[in-house]
Amino acid sequence: MEEPHIISPIKLLNEDNLRLDKRRLDEIRPIKLEVGVLSRADGSAYIEQGKSKILAAVYGPRELHPRHLAQPDEALLQCIYRMATFSVEERKSPAPSRRETELSKVITESLAPAVFLKYYPRASIDVYIQVIQADGGTRCSSITAASLALADAGIPLRDLVAACAAGKIDGKIALDLNDMEDKSGQADLPVAMMPRKNLITLIQMDGFMNKQEFVEAYELALKGCRKIYEMQREVLIQKYISIQEEFSEEENEQDNGG
Repeated sequence: MEEPHIISPIKLLNEDNLRLDKRRLDEIRPIKLEVGVLSRADGSAYIEQGKSKILAAVYGPRELHPRHLAQPDEALLQCIYRMATFSVEERKSPAPSRRETELSKVITESLAPAVFLKYYPRASIDVYIQVIQADGGTRCSSITAASLALADAGIPLRDLVAACAAGKIDGKIALDLNDMEDKSGQADLPVAMMPRKNLITLIQMDGFMNKQEFVEAYELALKGCRKIYEMQREVLIQKYISIQEEFSEEENEQDNGG
């Protein structure tokens, strides 16, 4: 089967194979990660990836309502993905869309293999994801943030889940597509994985790539996942170092009669 001839309406690469945001083909967008950003939630995380901004909050384990949904041998993991009405250029309807419902299911299935659900029979673990600003790749960014929020909530995990996409733009394989590249490119390949265990929890594809391009995109996405995983680990380590330092300062003050 021959590849369909697709002409991108926008030139996404210059003569040096640099993208419109000056990234090389194998570069991810700048990423900022934070944990513990919401005091009312059991765990929370925030991610900025390029211009995308996403909050994730975790509640639970807690009693499941309605009770007839409870599973006798494990917890029910529920992820709810929503986009704010102001998150995209044209105002989005506040009603949940079909895409939001689909991505809620995709994110749940991506995270479930990492969670020790059998530790909490008949309970519920609820993950709420709010996209504040969307600029492509929100599926992967949401998985990354939700995984951090679960860890921040103290939910036992087999490993963190990191997610990144690769795709095809102007006939070239590129990492971490932004919104314009996603809309004007030829293919998109989101991947989520547990890097320490080397297990894939999500792989999807939209568009057309031949076998060689698929393998190249897949390997590039895995590299992106592993890089994001190191950022996830670092932000968690820094949080607990800061907690330890605060605890030590309080102990010193008490010892000094403060």
